[in-house]
Amino acid sequence: MAPLRPAAPAPVRRLAPWLLAGAGGLLQALSLAWPGSGEPLWWLQIASLALLARALVAPPVATGTGARAGAWRAAGLGWLFACGWLAGTFWWLYISMHTYGGLAAPLAAAAVLALAAFLGSYYAAACAAFHRLRTGGRAWDALLFAAVWLLAELARGQWWTGFPWGAGGYAHVDGPLAVLARSVGVYGIGFAAAAAAMGLAQLRPRDLGRWRSWAVMLAVLLAWGALDWQRECALREDCRAAAGAVDAGAPFTLALLQGNIPQDEKFQPGSGVPLALGWYGEQLRAASAQLVVAPETAIPLLPGQLVPGYLERIAQRYTAGDQALLLGIPLGSFEEGYTNSVLGFAAGQAPPYRYDKHHLVPFGEFIPPFFRWFTQMMHIPLGDFARGGVGQPSLAWQGQRLAPNICYEDLFGEELAARFADPATAPTVLVNLSNIGWFGDSVAIDQHLSISRLRALEFERPMVRATNTGATAVIDHRGRVTHRLAGHTRGVLEAQVQGRTGAVTPYAWWAARAGLLPLWLGGLAVLALAWLRRRGH
Repeated sequence: MAPLRPAAPAPVRRLAPWLLAGAGGLLQALSLAWPGSGEPLWWLQIASLALLARALVAPPVATGTGARAGAWRAAGLGWLFACGWLAGTFWWLYISMHTYGGLAAPLAAAAVLALAAFLGSYYAAACAAFHRLRTGGRAWDALLFAAVWLLAELARGQWWTGFPWGAGGYAHVDGPLAVLARSVGVYGIGFAAAAAAMGLAQLRPRDLGRWRSWAVMLAVLLAWGALDWQRECALREDCRAAAGAVDAGAPFTLALLQGNIPQDEKFQPGSGVPLALGWYGEQLRAASAQLVVAPETAIPLLPGQLVPGYLERIAQRYTAGDQALLLGIPLGSFEEGYTNSVLGFAAGQAPPYRYDKHHLVPFGEFIPPFFRWFTQMMHIPLGDFARGGVGQPSLAWQGQRLAPNICYEDLFGEELAARFADPATAPTVLVNLSNIGWFGDSVAIDQHLSISRLRALEFERPMVRATNTGATAVIDHRGRVTHRLAGHTRGVLEAQVQGRTGAVTPYAWWAARAGLLPLWLGGLAVLALAWLRRRGH
């Protein structure tokens, strides 16, 4: 008999789950946009979450700890994982608060960590619930873990105005789970990834010799193949024609403007403001594309602050011919309030089309209750916007329905879905206008691009993006980036885009009517079943 390997010392074994959770959280952040390439890595997202799952199901070293102590341990592991993941995902908030907002470096770093710690509490609660409700059956444990993870993601995405940046599903825009986007959206992808992670964490070498394991893998592959076939059929032109769907008009030419106005000068009257007004004014006069898009607050002044005739000349230029313009500009006044808006100019469009941003950024665009003291410590221009409505109409132009969204509004797919309630008026092209200059040359740019790509997958509509510093890009209805302008350069991205119409995706259909309620109910239903099973044991 071969000698048995000596067991690791107890302190090492007690520490191992915490090391797994901490390392897993950091790797989860990296999976969303790998440093250097900025590419999402779907396999790393599952593998890193599997490290947490393994830590949760591993038996504790100490014996007789009891259910309550075990739940606290599970909560701590989930919280540690989430803190590493979230702080590693949106660390660039430090740049906006310190570099551009003027907040002292220690306070800016503390604010990022505090936000990660607060949001991490959702995942701590999820892991505690998993520990209390699991029964030991591997299939049920995978389903239960996926359900509690889904509920934590939904809570982060909706409570306290919601901040779902870095949700695990965004790592899968190029992976096999992307086929789920059209049916269950990014949160449904995250559910499937969590189930896969727990399954991977519980996998044993001896499982490869069991026919049931192979049967499960075969069933998963068949289900994936059916979903992929369904998506391809919905996207293929011959299938669309047979279903009576047609493209929205002829392809049109597009010019996306990227001003690359330095963020620390953007609102300065002696530097950034004249630079923006001059460069954008010149490009808008010279553009020959059928549709021109200038990014969020491309015009960094309220209309009443502009030189008389500046905005009127732009309007005259684009209402006199066949071209159209979507222009990012704040509207209103300091006395009556102002909005972060898009103006649309096109022939026959009088008065100009207007879209007002609905989902405002806390601290940057509105001040949460009891936090004015915090925002007063920073220098943020135009920091208290009024809010627009959900489901605002699109700009109808030459057979297209152009649906703007501003900055991180494309993070909230359930709100964009409100525009798809009626297929006859559903958008044919989604248009994102952003200024990510607040976050420097960081992974925020690549992370935001993946967010837009996921929206294109969910709604099967092209998404075009005009930004101040990047990523200015064109994404087709399959979620592929077809054109992209180099970041942090001043230039114009020219492309051709084909709008899409016809039947909306299943996700667009149910999210337009019920928001994320079906996912909430599904996750809670699994928890209720797990509780009943637990009582039965």
